[in-house]
Amino acid sequence: MEFRSYVGFAVLGLGLGLAPAVAPAQNVVKLGMVAPFSGPFAEYGQQMLNGMKAYMKIHGDTVAGKKIEILQKDDGGPAPEVAKRLTQELVTRDNVDLLVGFGFTPNALAAAPVATEARKAMVIMNAATSIITTKSPEIVRVSMTLPQVTQPMAIWAAKNGIKKVYTVVADYGPGLDAEKAFTEAFKKAGGEIVGSVHTPLQNPDFGPFIQRVKDAKPEAVFLFLPAGAPGIAFMKGYEERGLKEAGIKLIATGDITDDTVLDTMGTPTLGMITSFHNSADHKSPENDAFKKAYAEANGTKMRPNFMAAAGYDGMALIYEALKKTNGATDSDKLVAAMKGAKWVSPRSPVMIDPETRDIVQTVYIRKVEKVGNELYNVEFDKFPDQKDPGK
Repeated sequence: MEFRSYVGFAVLGLGLGLAPAVAPAQNVVKLGMVAPFSGPFAEYGQQMLNGMKAYMKIHGDTVAGKKIEILQKDDGGPAPEVAKRLTQELVTRDNVDLLVGFGFTPNALAAAPVATEARKAMVIMNAATSIITTKSPEIVRVSMTLPQVTQPMAIWAAKNGIKKVYTVVADYGPGLDAEKAFTEAFKKAGGEIVGSVHTPLQNPDFGPFIQRVKDAKPEAVFLFLPAGAPGIAFMKGYEERGLKEAGIKLIATGDITDDTVLDTMGTPTLGMITSFHNSADHKSPENDAFKKAYAEANGTKMRPNFMAAAGYDGMALIYEALKKTNGATDSDKLVAAMKGAKWVSPRSPVMIDPETRDIVQTVYIRKVEKVGNELYNVEFDKFPDQKDPGK
């Protein structure tokens, strides 16, 4: 199988004239992948790609008589203009058949009009703001939405004796979605929000925000931050400023205890409760097979996380859709084939809602525990068949 990397660069004068420059090869399906492969969020793109490669390790690189080829573009992180330009390049220069990846909401939203005009199916493998699928009829999402994974946390917290919460979220679409979903569900269940703060998306100094939380003396802080470095920094501040010793519980969506960085974050995370749709510790034959293929395709340096699972499931959806269309890549046929699709993912049984083109899945309540010599998110409760509560 062939994986070709391209370095993104500015193209002067490139507008939205998106007619393909070259006729497509009849026996190849090109997937144009836009994701971060450099910078602080480089693991986002790598995990998605690794998950895609794991699926191809099991199922091969050919479906419906067509060879699958992945073309990578590095958007470097949250950079909508870059993502839009790279998407245009994939369509006009590389003549891709589908668009995939998209680690951040601003990037997915910037690429959506390109997909619409070019009539290219677009499979979202991470970006999690609720509205994304409404921005183009070409978009299908296999990851999650923040309201989908947040509402169960609010319901669980209220049922388990937490009544006063301070919310801390990153100041962009997913964070605002998470805050709204948590606040509405928590208040409905009888809880009280005693304060809230929005933190910068990149390189925030969490110290002042954490002190504000401590001074408010809530029973718990609800947290949403993007996976990776921000969560590591927050946990360090949470420990150093003594919130744990003050009895302030930390509840969150599972981004913060991402499997890739959990061992790096270390013992401060022990006992932390999160809600999420995926855990490397999930017990199922499908997850065992996924982890085995992931290690065979990519080595054992990285533990597969939720983005890897979304990359794997994105490929599962694309393969099944291509089988239904007999290899045709017309977006109307592909998207129609994706609507209502059902399969058993490494995370849970899943379905693409035919109305919203968003994924329906189980959301788990997990606790960070030591399993052998490593830390894992151990599932102990679940909310099956969760949709985005706002749709």
